[in-house]
Amino acid sequence: MNAAMIEQAGATPVYGQLADPRAAEGCRLIQVTAAALSHVTKSRASGQHYSAAGGQNFVPGIDGTGVLEDGRRVYFLLPESPHGSMAELSVVDPAHCIELPGNVSDITAAAIAIPGMSSWVALKERARFAAGGTVLVNGATGVSGGLAVQVAKRLGARSVIATGRNAEALARLASLGADLTMSLNQEADALDKALKASFRNGVDVVLDYLWGPSAEAILVAAAKAAPEAVPIRYIQIGSASGPDITLPSPVLRSSSIELLGSGINSVPLPRIKDAIRDLFASAAAGEFEVPVQAVALQRVGEFWDRPEGCPRIVFTMDRQV
Repeated sequence: MNAAMIEQAGATPVYGQLADPRAAEGCRLIQVTAAALSHVTKSRASGQHYSAAGGQNFVPGIDGTGVLEDGRRVYFLLPESPHGSMAELSVVDPAHCIELPGNVSDITAAAIAIPGMSSWVALKERARFAAGGTVLVNGATGVSGGLAVQVAKRLGARSVIATGRNAEALARLASLGADLTMSLNQEADALDKALKASFRNGVDVVLDYLWGPSAEAILVAAAKAAPEAVPIRYIQIGSASGPDITLPSPVLRSSSIELLGSGINSVPLPRIKDAIRDLFASAAAGEFEVPVQAVALQRVGEFWDRPEGCPRIVFTMDRQV
């Protein structure tokens, strides 16, 4: 089979031919059709993600779409190591598969599953979000953040506040459901003033895809300006701006901020699958807009190190793409 191969953790994948895998007892062989290039896939392949197994000579890819031996089209998650999703064939536990709706393409499903699930699970499972609340999405200009704006609206948010650095991408977010956009490029005092104004008006949930300095600014502003004793659930999802922050202790003592994380192992897999099914049902109804670029897997080395952003890169096994 043709596949992308990581010869050593942290290296760029090499495209070539590998022996076809064999499915162990209880697993299924899947003919892969599409696999997205996601931050979590790259992080796991580098060995830096908390869920990474490390090692060498493995196929990257945490999820994808394909066809089971019985002909069913499925989305699959967490293939059996070392058989990632960026190959013509992979090995999957059938419990990790979800049948695809007929009107959701393989490329669309691969593109939206991880980024859409990240906000859906964070809101429904971690934040216990109730319709009518306000959601602030920190880092909304990427694919995951842009989908988070749409997911929050789909789940009944009264208002969505979107932050980011890319002015052009921020401007587009209004058409996706953002009621207010806020540049992270402004001076610290101006950003603090804007954040405090939003928190005075009430923010119920923060979905944070950045961490780093912007997270510090948001937490401090929330502690100082939010209504007394009104809970704010701060859900940490990604760390595009850095893995660490400096958090003054009074932020937690003087507020009702609840710090939570959302990611692999924070929610049981069956409930993650339920969220993905709901996400696909909404996608089938045409409720989400995600820019996608389909790229032949043989170009994996060319696209692997490109900065993540819009459009979403999805590798396909079709060499004519």
